[in-house]
This record gives sequence, structure tokens and C-alpha cells, in this order.
Amino acid sequence: MTSLKGEELKGYLGIDVGSVTTKVVLIDYDGSVLWNSYRRTMGQPIRALQSAFSSLKKDLGGVDIRGVGATGSGRKLADHIAGADRVKNEITAHAVSAIHLLPNVRTIVEIGGQDSKLILIRNGVVTDFSMNTVCAAGTGSFLEHQAARLGISIGELGSYALRSASPARIAGRCTVFAESDMIHKQQMGHNLEDIVAGLCDALARNYLNNLARGKDLSSPIIFQGGVAANPGIKAAFEREINKEFIIPGHYPIMGAIGAALLVRDTKDTRFKGLSVSEQRLYTSSFYCSDCPNTCGVIEINDSEKVIARWGDSCGKWANMEE
Repeated sequence: MTSLKGEELKGYLGIDVGSVTTKVVLIDYDGSVLWNSYRRTMGQPIRALQSAFSSLKKDLGGVDIRGVGATGSGRKLADHIAGADRVKNEITAHAVSAIHLLPNVRTIVEIGGQDSKLILIRNGVVTDFSMNTVCAAGTGSFLEHQAARLGISIGELGSYALRSASPARIAGRCTVFAESDMIHKQQMGHNLEDIVAGLCDALARNYLNNLARGKDLSSPIIFQGGVAANPGIKAAFEREINKEFIIPGHYPIMGAIGAALLVRDTKDTRFKGLSVSEQRLYTSSFYCSDCPNTCGVIEINDSEKVIARWGDSCGKWANMEE
């Protein structure tokens, strides 16, 4: 987390609520990051978002929020809690931030805690994209699990890989096969560095085979998302396709930056204020039995009052709350 004290700031808030981490950034109109927060969601996105808002108040004091953008798998939740002016999917948010940073970018490789994305850009426009949301192989959560099993920290994983002289050949087509193959290689006597490097190579191949098959990964290529912190993965990608991967300075929060960039021209923000960090918010759910769809309806409650509902196909419950 970075912070900046001083006179009241004016800026635009970007929120990216993911399954593993919650990112919040404050940027100025030019897109410079004034403040950011990166924290574990821990299965409690409301608490993570409230904690970020509380830190923002503590770090900066008075802040004039001119617009709020939300993205990520929990973007609808963030919208109802914070009052977002624009709610966009992750593809759009990551593309906007990458193009802002590098206008001639042509390929975006994004690997987060639970999913992976490939975005192709031509002349500043998204022309193709693909996502892997089914298999966790190659994502941050899988890497953390393997690091823990090997007895090293996630931060050390990349340095181990870079010290390898002969990477082991690991099957990376799914998490189950990758883990069992790693155990087999350990039992055969491969050293730790070669096993970790082999894992990085396997995860790069898994990404390229699942998301990039038949696609033209043209340079410049930007590598963003939490996994970009692993130099072993970056090196594995560069070996596989023989092209440089550029890692931006704010690689773990690019989605949130993109969400903030999208609201810079907001005239009258819907933002509910940082005081939402002090509300007693919690979620509940039920299944509607009024028709065969049996929609699962999500509610956000402030103490005993329902303040938002969504999830119904017909809009009956969402409209009732409005």
C-alpha cells in the first residue's frame, strides 16, 4: 500500500474485487496513481473493501472523489456498496490501463489469483480475447499452494526458478497432474531449483496452449496481474515464444487503474462516501420459487435493512428494492 498526506486531494477511485485479492486505487485526471491498496479478499469482499476505504481515510484524510469505477468478479457487489459510476468487465479495465501506459501495446497477458486472460489489441482497440476460468493451473493460488508444499515462500519461487540449470519436465495441463508430476520428480531426485523452473515452464505452456492457441502474440507484450511478480514465469514465457514481456510498475493493480481511468469524465458521481467503511454490512441469499428458473437472489444488508438485491433474471426482486 502506498499513501500520500497533505491537502485535500481530488481524484478518481478504481475498485477491482477479485476472488483472491481486492484492489483499490486513487488516480488523478492524468492517470497518475496517488494511493493504492492491495489486500486479500479472504472470502469476505465487503470486509476487504471496507478495510481499504478505512485505510484511504486514515492515509489521506479528506479526499474529493470525483468518480468511481468497479471491475472484477465482485464488481456488482462493489457497485452496490460504494456507488459506482461505471461497472466494467475485467477485459475492458485491463485493456484501458495497458493502453494508457503503452499506447502501442498489442498483447496483454494477465494472470491473477484464480483466472487468466489474454487480450489482443490492434490500433488501440480490443480485437480478441480469451479467458481461463475453469482450470486453476498457472494462477496465483495454485503457485502459492505449490510453494507452500515445497517449503518456500511465494516470493522466493521465481528466484529458485532462475537458478535452475536444467528445468525438470512437468506436466502442466491441470493442477492435479502438475502436482503429482512434481512429487514424482522429487522422488526421482531432481533438485528444488529444477522442479520450480519446470513448474514455471509448464504453467507458461498451459497458458499458451489454452488461451493463445492459433493467436498472434505480437509485441509489445504487457504482463500484468499478481503472477507477474514471479520472474520465473516471465522467463518461462520469454523462452517459449522468444519475445520480451514488459511488466508495468503497477502490475498487480492494473484492473483497478483501468476502472478509475474510465470515470475521469464523470459529472455527478454516485459515490456513497468513505463512511461506508463504518456501516454494518453483510450479505444473505435466497432462491426465488415464483417460476421454474429458481433464481438465486443476493442481498446486501445494512444492519437490518436490505439496501440492494440482484441475481434474478426477471428483475422482480432487484426492482422491488429500487
